[in-house]
Amino acid sequence: MTDPTSEVRLPATGGKQLALSDFLGKRLVVYFYPKDSTPGCTSEAQQFRDLYSAFLAAGCALVGVSRDSVRSHENFKNKHDLPFDLISDADETLCSPFAVLKTKTLYGKTVRGIERSTFVIDADGALRHEWRGVKADGHAQDVLDFVKTLA
Repeated sequence: MTDPTSEVRLPATGGKQLALSDFLGKRLVVYFYPKDSTPGCTSEAQQFRDLYSAFLAAGCALVGVSRDSVRSHENFKNKHDLPFDLISDADETLCSPFAVLKTKTLYGKTVRGIERSTFVIDADGALRHEWRGVKADGHAQDVLDFVKTLA
């Protein structure tokens, strides 16, 4: 994985351009997910939403990342009242160094897509923990439980 504090700026919800280095000084959860508005990704986003105040109380920021467009992200965020930003990584600028792109079989076809993965980065920009190939249900709570151990 590359330095998670890189200055690569990507478009995000709210008309923002975000880089992971914007979050230096606080803990950060970066969760990568395959696609807006799909059942598993919606469930995962809602679970992070429901625990968002607990993440903030633990001194932790949270962002979601997929290859969907900012427009798709805005619709997804608004529909589910997500209080955190979603980053659009259409060119796989962030996905590639985190190695979350995998070859999958979908409806009998081989496709390349994001493997649901989450990373916790500490206030100094160091990777503290990662989860790969996770199931959406209960994952946000697992991440929160880990973040609380860093306090």
